[in-house]
Amino acid sequence: MTSRGLVIVGAGQAGTRVASTLREAGDDRPVTIIGEEPLPPYDRPGLSKGVLQGRDEPASLTLHDTGWYVDNEIRLLSGDPVVALDLTARSVRLASGAEVPYADLVLATGARSRTLDLTGAGLPGVHTLRSLSDCLALRDAFGPGRRLVVIGAGWIGLEVAAAAVQAGMYVTVLEHADVPLRAALGDRMGTYFAELHRGHGVDLHTGVSITAIEGRDAVTGVRVGDTVVPADLVLVGVGAIPNAELAHEAGLQVDNGILVDDQLRARPDVLAVGDVANAENTLLGARLRVEHVDNANRQGRLAAKVLLGHDARYDWLPFFYTDQYDLGMEYVGRGAATDEVVVRGSQDSGQFIAFWQRQGVVTAAMNVNIWDVNDQLRMTVGRRIDPSRLIDEGIDLAEL
Repeated sequence: MTSRGLVIVGAGQAGTRVASTLREAGDDRPVTIIGEEPLPPYDRPGLSKGVLQGRDEPASLTLHDTGWYVDNEIRLLSGDPVVALDLTARSVRLASGAEVPYADLVLATGARSRTLDLTGAGLPGVHTLRSLSDCLALRDAFGPGRRLVVIGAGWIGLEVAAAAVQAGMYVTVLEHADVPLRAALGDRMGTYFAELHRGHGVDLHTGVSITAIEGRDAVTGVRVGDTVVPADLVLVGVGAIPNAELAHEAGLQVDNGILVDDQLRARPDVLAVGDVANAENTLLGARLRVEHVDNANRQGRLAAKVLLGHDARYDWLPFFYTDQYDLGMEYVGRGAATDEVVVRGSQDSGQFIAFWQRQGVVTAAMNVNIWDVNDQLRMTVGRRIDPSRLIDEGIDLAEL
């Protein structure tokens, strides 16, 4: 048994950010980070980008080398996941049987890839993408002339499709909705991304339902109705499920993640951060569960400030980005599929800014291949701005 301090369950970006923020503030309480994977904490966005494309080495994703944890007196337990929480005794039990007591507990258990309940879903050659091992297995299966079928045209699916095209593969994307990314971007911008991929040779099918994955010893195709789309490998990209089972079994409130307040508290001595946290956002007046590295970093810093006794709150706008082919994009806010979209610049040029509006109020903004403007776009969200001003390139963004 170790002395009671802070125990962080989950060795990803959010949990590691809690620890680093505490140490940067001069806090010297005992800190233990417990991770499921037998690896030091690493950054996940590169899994569907640079590492998958072969441009970056896996080591480039590592958040801190092992010496950093030693120097900062942070105990890192890798490859021995937590299997139970005892909120009364204030301890966690590991798969090895070890018990780790805590004074405060941060749950940063993240999310896992959603799978399909279909015949053939477990065949060799059917992949998901959530961990470094997933990424390397998928990358090793890439090869010029091979056929990849991506099930799901969400962010992960489309980023993997772009990486596969750049690896010289034949790519088919199958999407249940009529427009890719519709829930996040709406019809107009979802259609823009569809055209981007079709323009790079992706065979994108929307409004389709998968009925089976074909093959005997390995995947050979994906069945859509009466048609089988040939495949040498398949990527299932149909969303993620928050890893909230430990919290639920321990008696914490769970609903699409662990329910926490605007200080990320599930109870006075238990906080949740990152992909698993369904938190009250004071700026938007709504609960949000956000799966993105920006949110993981921000919530990690917020949790540390709360543990330090600061009156800090979850009060920022969601942010995410993507890189696909020669497109780079940043998005800030929380638009809806039914919001009106207006565009500053030309979509055909590949360089433009889109604004989402609801009853005249800007709900979100997105910059595509235009850089160093996201802070200015952030300032427009929540304000009533005439759409003619939003699209007028003669008006500086700072003057909106």
